[in-house]
Amino acid sequence: MFNWVITMNSNLYAFLITTLAGISTIIGFFVIFIKRKSYNKIIVSSLSFASGVMICTSITDLIPESIILINNKLSSLGTTILCFLGILFGITISMIIDYYVPDIGNINNKSLFRVGIISLLAIVLHNIPEGIATFMASSNNIKLGISLAIAIAMHNIPEGITISVPIYYSTGNKKTAFLYTLISALSEPLGAILCYLFLRRVMTNLMLGIILSIVAGIMLEISFRVLLPSTKKYNDKYHVILFFIIGFIFMLVRFIL
Repeated sequence: MFNWVITMNSNLYAFLITTLAGISTIIGFFVIFIKRKSYNKIIVSSLSFASGVMICTSITDLIPESIILINNKLSSLGTTILCFLGILFGITISMIIDYYVPDIGNINNKSLFRVGIISLLAIVLHNIPEGIATFMASSNNIKLGISLAIAIAMHNIPEGITISVPIYYSTGNKKTAFLYTLISALSEPLGAILCYLFLRRVMTNLMLGIILSIVAGIMLEISFRVLLPSTKKYNDKYHVILFFIIGFIFMLVRFIL
């Protein structure tokens, strides 16, 4: 009975952490209320900050934890190879999804709504496995789960911008923009629910280690190939460097706490 209560509490905390990470997407929605003068600076700052957070989390948390979990079942060489393949697989998945998301800066206003929908679908596909990984990580190691959730939350904010901005400027309707952003936000806890109902009983340390390496690959690909390159068109190197460093340090500080 006591063990059952502990398990329930662990699952509840894991679901709460995953839900908060997903709901952070809605923060990006509020960018539409900012005056256009400040818009570029907000975009650059959020993209750079998210990049710093995700790269730091991937290097200092996800990959080391993945190696520890996988190493319980395989040799050092096998662990290195499998972790590398997981990262490579995550990068590949992210590249395939990102391939179908057009660059908003080059899209005609008439097709902004379509861009918002495609962005929504791509981000939901990103968020479901992130929700699974966050739920599993939080269930096994709450500190790792919180660290992963913070990184995902920082990543979700610019994702909310990616959805809400084209939807709002194509429809002129704030409620519609909020609704589509909310759908994206809820895909994170959906991943947690799917994990709880179908995956948690068959999930092993090896599988969790592989999932963490895949998520690390997704985060690294998004940071180096999408977020940071997206800041170039705003020609604001100062804020790019500043907020990237702030994001990186923000995640390093958790080791001191």
